[in-house]
Amino acid sequence: MRVNPAAHRAVYRKVNGGAGPVEAFEETFTRMFPRAFRLARRILGDSAAAEDVAAEALARAYAQWPKVESLPYRDGWVLRVTTNLAIDRLRRHRPDQPVPAELLAEDALVLRLALTAALRSLPRRQRQAVALRYLGEMSESEVAQALDVSVGTVKTHTHRGLAALRTRLGPEMAEVIPVAVDG
Repeated sequence: MRVNPAAHRAVYRKVNGGAGPVEAFEETFTRMFPRAFRLARRILGDSAAAEDVAAEALARAYAQWPKVESLPYRDGWVLRVTTNLAIDRLRRHRPDQPVPAELLAEDALVLRLALTAALRSLPRRQRQAVALRYLGEMSESEVAQALDVSVGTVKTHTHRGLAALRTRLGPEMAEVIPVAVDG
């Protein structure tokens, strides 16, 4: 038996009161790809790699669309997958050189390498909370939904993660580490 895609979309619209699964995903893709790309680029520092990571995160969302579509934190789910994929990519392609002890604030590449190494050193939950909150530009409540934890837990992980980053990077880099604020 062959399935007629147009008929399938029409039934889906009637049952679900809106666009079909393909149209709903296309709308989500159009809205989320730029955010996923920016997040991945901030983590990776490479536009081509960031595009690959963002596309992979959205491909995973599409592969699980029947489940992901109904999640109240769908955007957070996509950004969390993006963060995890970007960090995995960093692990596979670690720089061969250690981060220099004395950093020049104007040297963006060295700063990026130092921040990347420091982020990798954080425990998983702290790394996720800091990455989603500051690199993904998500609110504390959005991060809490994405990680399936309470807002208080997000605040704790974010605070501890930022403190660890400040310690690892030293006082000369303190100005590049955000101060945790409510939001």
